[in-house]
Amino acid sequence: MSVSIVDDDPIVCQSLETILTATGAAKVLWTANDGRTAVDRYFGSSAGRPDVLLIDIQMPGMDGLDAARAVLDRDPEARVLFLTTFADRPTITRAMALGAKGYLIKQDVAAVGPAIQAVTAGQVVMGSDVLGKLTGVSREGLPPAGASPALDGPIDDLNEREREIASLVALGLDNREIAHRLYLSEGTVRNRVSALLDKLGLANRTQLAILWINAHR
Repeated sequence: MSVSIVDDDPIVCQSLETILTATGAAKVLWTANDGRTAVDRYFGSSAGRPDVLLIDIQMPGMDGLDAARAVLDRDPEARVLFLTTFADRPTITRAMALGAKGYLIKQDVAAVGPAIQAVTAGQVVMGSDVLGKLTGVSREGLPPAGASPALDGPIDDLNEREREIASLVALGLDNREIAHRLYLSEGTVRNRVSALLDKLGLANRTQLAILWINAHR
C-alpha cells in the first residue's frame, strides 16, 4: 500500500512516515505541509497518487477540507483519511460528507496503520472518539430497536430492521459485525445495506451514516 501524508507540521509528517515505514504498514510516496501543495502533487502524475491520502484539517492557505474536496471532485475514487486534532461534530460531519473514507484523532496514532489497511480494503474507518461525538453513544451503547426519536424525511420511511441496520452502519460497524449483532448472515447484511442505499438514493455507507446521524441531532 502507498500513502501520502499532509500535515502543516513537518515533524508530524516525518514521525508518521517513520512509523508507517518501520511497521511495514505502508510506503510513503510524498509528504506536504499545506492543502494546495497536496492537490498539486496528487495530480502531478499518476505515480503520485497514493492508495490513501492521509490529511490534517487545519493548514495554512488551503485547509484539509478544501484540499480533500478538490481531490475528490477530480478523483471520486480517492481514498481520503483525515488525521486531525479536531473532534467536534460539525467538522467531522463536514469531512465525512465530502466522501472521506475515515476520520481519526491524532491521539490515536497507533490506529493509523490498521486504518490505512482497512480503508484500502474498502472499509470506512472512524475512531471511537469520533463515533462518540457523532452518535452520542458508544458501539456498545446502541439503543434498542424502536428507541429512536421520531424522524423526518426519508429515514422516517424505513422499517424497524432497516433502522437497525442504518444505526449500526452509523456506528461504524462493518457487515460482519452487523451480521453478528443481528444474527444474520454476512451476505444478507450486504444485500440489505445495498437495498437500503438504493431505497434512500445514496451512493455509499458514509452518506447513510451521515443521514442517520443528522436525523438524530
